[in-house]
Amino acid sequence: LWSSSHCPALPPTGLKDWSSVRLELEMIEGTAARALTELEENLKETFAEEMKKELQAKLKRVQQFAVDLTLDTDTANVNLSVSKDLKEVHNTDLRMFPDSPQRFIWRSILTNFSSGRFYFEVQVKDKTAWTLGVAKQSVDRMNMKGLNSNYGYWCLDMANINKYFACNDPPVPLSLKRAPQKVGVFVDYDEGLVSFYDADSADLIYSFTDCSFREKLFPFLILVIAIVSRPKSNPPVLLASFP
Repeated sequence: LWSSSHCPALPPTGLKDWSSVRLELEMIEGTAARALTELEENLKETFAEEMKKELQAKLKRVQQFAVDLTLDTDTANVNLSVSKDLKEVHNTDLRMFPDSPQRFIWRSILTNFSSGRFYFEVQVKDKTAWTLGVAKQSVDRMNMKGLNSNYGYWCLDMANINKYFACNDPPVPLSLKRAPQKVGVFVDYDEGLVSFYDADSADLIYSFTDCSFREKLFPFLILVIAIVSRPKSNPPVLLASFP
């Protein structure tokens, strides 16, 4: 009978051990991945800085049209108390004015008229509800059916804490990066443009475009307290706070 002893298989000779090469490739790939991640982060940071500069430049261009506003006691709701210098208005339970068709039934007020291009700022820091923008002269002040362009209002609204809307028809919900502390409003009458900015970050919040303005426009506020001031190093602005 033929027989043979069992021999274990031997590895083929003359072949390279690639395990160390694979390890080197993995190390190179890891280094390259880290380098790409770092490059991506640097590019994002650079892009963000450039975007911020561009936004700030755009805001400065519209801020040159800042106007010094005073509050109009002829349009103030009867439960608003306006200071003698027409720069501050407070909510009150007292009747401060006689009834008039010019007055708003809501706790609202118009400021004096500005034409052409104009810009103003409203302080809304830590407030839970506010509406601001512009309104045409002929708005129905006794029956405010809707705060949208169909009724002569171009406004931004915070109806509840951190719930923002552009007062369009239907209302446009807005998703903001942060709660604005101060809102800038820019109007270009001839271009039919109303834009709202976060005055601190320079972010554009919303724009009404291709508006058809056929009569005078007035800055418009639904407010409790508003103060108008002229900071030493800033253009005239309207500052408002709503407790």
